[in-house]
Amino acid sequence: MKPKIALVQGDATGIGPELMAKLLVQPEVRKAADILVLSDIGVFAAGCAVAGEDIVFRRIAAADEADWSEGEINLLDLPDEALQAVTPGKVSTVAGQAVLNGFGRALDLCKAGGADGLCFMPFNKEAMHLAGLGEEDETQWARTRIGHRGRVSEFNVIDGMWNARVTSHVPLGEVSGRLSEDEIVASVKLADQTLKEAGFARPKIAVAALNPHAGDGGKIGREEIEIIAPAVERAKALQIYCDGPFPSDTLYLKVRDGAYDCAVSMYHDQGQIAIKLLGFDKGVSVLSGLPFPMTTPAHGTAFDIVGQNKANVEPARRAFMMCAEMAANRREDAA
Repeated sequence: MKPKIALVQGDATGIGPELMAKLLVQPEVRKAADILVLSDIGVFAAGCAVAGEDIVFRRIAAADEADWSEGEINLLDLPDEALQAVTPGKVSTVAGQAVLNGFGRALDLCKAGGADGLCFMPFNKEAMHLAGLGEEDETQWARTRIGHRGRVSEFNVIDGMWNARVTSHVPLGEVSGRLSEDEIVASVKLADQTLKEAGFARPKIAVAALNPHAGDGGKIGREEIEIIAPAVERAKALQIYCDGPFPSDTLYLKVRDGAYDCAVSMYHDQGQIAIKLLGFDKGVSVLSGLPFPMTTPAHGTAFDIVGQNKANVEPARRAFMMCAEMAANRREDAA
């Protein structure tokens, strides 16, 4: 039995609508999961027009009206007349509000067991904040929405290379003050759990240093000595395969070359820059720690190419396939 995946449209002013259309015509996507699209039908139609695709779907007004018997696409219409006035390629509060509505509905559906996983097309964080996001990012918003108390975090994946974070969307000047043994151990544990759900039998995890040269024995900062190294030892005591702290200027070569499956970075750009340079056109973001898998392409809304049918569907395809695989793996583990 195929997993059921909720597929959320993303920001209406970006490339999400055309990516959605390009994604849904791919045979392997249709084969991997039963799909429930959550979108304003006008935005969906506009994306299909840009992509030059004619997609057959079943329009429904409520999630419980979905019919999976013939393997067709169900589209939960979320009508929003205000979206008709948004300008492609421009940040819009209206588009941000529509994202929160569709994303929230999909999260509620997954929490209730109506879908096994969630994949969304690119959001625009500025638009979401204008619309009242009220959280650090969409990962934390999702956690609050469903009342989840466990740790959640974003992972980035390129060709089997994984990157996790201890801190995420916070000012760089606050990073050191937010690091603690407990936070780092929790991040390593979540990385180990997430990679196992993705099919790794015993993930190999490399933990990054914070300072240049891993602190040079305390000459360029003491976080490595006082916080990061003790956290690595605690994680090892939990029977997790992990090493570090490693200088970040060479750490990602170890992941690229297969010595490790995942790097745990201390802050956002420490890992993002490396991973995106290794394969920006293949990147997937995995929002992990929730009771169900959630993925999205690692790129943004790409306002500079909106409406030109230039958007590369490969990251979206990889994101969807990973979500479907992780959902199927969870089903098997629960059986």
